[in-house]
Amino acid sequence: MDSNDHPKADSGHLSEIEHLKARVEDLEQRLRRKEVYYYASETAQQQLISKENPTFPKRGMPGRFAENIIRDYHQLDFNERLNTSSYVNVTMEIEEERVACLGMKINIADQTVYPATFMIHDHVVNMLADLWNAPKNSDAFLETGVHAGAGTVGSTEACLLAALALKFRWRKWYAAKYGLTDDEVRKEYPNIVISSMYQAAHAKSFKYLDIMPKLIHPQHFEMVLNPDDVKEAIDDHTIGVVCILGNHYSGHYDPVEEIDSVIRQVNEEKGYQVGIHVDGASGGFIAPFDRSNSRRWNFELPTVLSISASGHKFGESVAGTGWVVWRQRKDLSEHVATSVSYLGGNADSYTLNFSRPASGIMVQFYKILRLGWEGYSAKVRVQMSNAKVIRDALRQMTFNGKPRFVMLDNGDEDCLPVVAAMLNPSLNLPYDDIDLQHTISDDHWYVCGYRMQYDNPLTGELTPLFSDMKGEQSMFRIVVKSNLTREMAVSLCAVIDRACHWLDDHLGTGLESESFVQFNETADQPSRMDSALMAPLKNDLIRRATTLRRRDIIPRTISVGLSGPRTGSTSKSKVAHPAC
Repeated sequence: MDSNDHPKADSGHLSEIEHLKARVEDLEQRLRRKEVYYYASETAQQQLISKENPTFPKRGMPGRFAENIIRDYHQLDFNERLNTSSYVNVTMEIEEERVACLGMKINIADQTVYPATFMIHDHVVNMLADLWNAPKNSDAFLETGVHAGAGTVGSTEACLLAALALKFRWRKWYAAKYGLTDDEVRKEYPNIVISSMYQAAHAKSFKYLDIMPKLIHPQHFEMVLNPDDVKEAIDDHTIGVVCILGNHYSGHYDPVEEIDSVIRQVNEEKGYQVGIHVDGASGGFIAPFDRSNSRRWNFELPTVLSISASGHKFGESVAGTGWVVWRQRKDLSEHVATSVSYLGGNADSYTLNFSRPASGIMVQFYKILRLGWEGYSAKVRVQMSNAKVIRDALRQMTFNGKPRFVMLDNGDEDCLPVVAAMLNPSLNLPYDDIDLQHTISDDHWYVCGYRMQYDNPLTGELTPLFSDMKGEQSMFRIVVKSNLTREMAVSLCAVIDRACHWLDDHLGTGLESESFVQFNETADQPSRMDSALMAPLKNDLIRRATTLRRRDIIPRTISVGLSGPRTGSTSKSKVAHPAC
């Protein structure tokens, strides 16, 4: 044997020994991690995920460590129960949590393997169809015992499915009317009539489904579709009209009954077949149980073809739960149904996605059984009552003898339990509703402030939401969910009042000064100031004032003797995208 082979053998031997030592040390570290107290562990003093260079972890860790890390992340969020910006339910009973965990193990798309669970899905569809007055003699129900409908991933998917059904229905009608082939009719660009106060779900319809929005901009003190404007907007390319049952800005209901009357008139005069989709994302689980709601809005009206709702909002289910129900299968839901056979049977699928857990469907069924009509009605009464407490408190708040707020919601009846308002523009305050939002957040409450503008899907430009209000104007909204009790409502009102006085004291000196530049913004009278120059200065003053406030050393001499576009502390957030 060559003598030169010995060093190599020794080197290889040593390398193997070092590898084994490293392996033993690794195992010892794992054992120590398993036994050690998490907050005394090496893991607790490491930044596990590098933002600059994120990598997939080499080794695992004990389950309780992983849970602690996730809980630490969550601890840095706002308290979900103090979040009044979102409509999504955040409270669950113990039994409900167990039901949700059960549903996590079941793929609801596999109807053949889980037929009993899918029966729960069908039960909920039928109960919602009954709640919304779907025809008892619909073709789907007579043939299968189940109304045409589906559980979806939130109401976004529900709205997309409803839009697709309307689009394919229109194509069939338009091709027959003008004698077009399938290829020819696909070249036509359909439209849908909708308020500028639409939710993000419909923006996806415009973009993904190639549907042109015919946007109607309401007035800011009405915030609903005007039936006369709807009549003007409808043409032979209109696939339908979307009526929003509780817009997410202010909680107003579009006048569905009046719009139904207008559409029937247009259809009769022009030979169209335009129908209504009711976006009941929020109102679908409020209007049926609200005694103050006297308007007809559901399948009682002949042109209402489909209704969608978010089960995870006022339906009280878990996030990611939505529903859509059609008037019938023929020429509506049949356009979006697909047949699935490779899972061992044959079943229709209505949804855009496929595999998903049964949690939302099971929890929705649980909540309907748990509450029933009486329970949902009682819950809605409490929510409307607590919304009134907040609304009345805001009305009573004043500044220099004038109302501090202008109320923008529909009041105490025929609407969602939502309080919407804006700081009174006539006061010429040097802060806006978004500054108020940030000041309120120092007391852990999250109230949604935003501007009256949106990204116009047709032009890509920022456009005012309303026909009579400049888009830079700000407003705010408080969603009164079931977890916002009377005690919490009173506390929130006190926080809002305290935040206003803090802003008055520390950003409001010099309000009456000659040097204070007025900024009365209207559609016809643009600002006399260069907003690009003024906004950063104002933002810096507010930032420094907020920092001082947190240190509790705020001097009373700080003032903002200027105004400008209300960019506040969120100067990058120009568009109204309130959480849904």
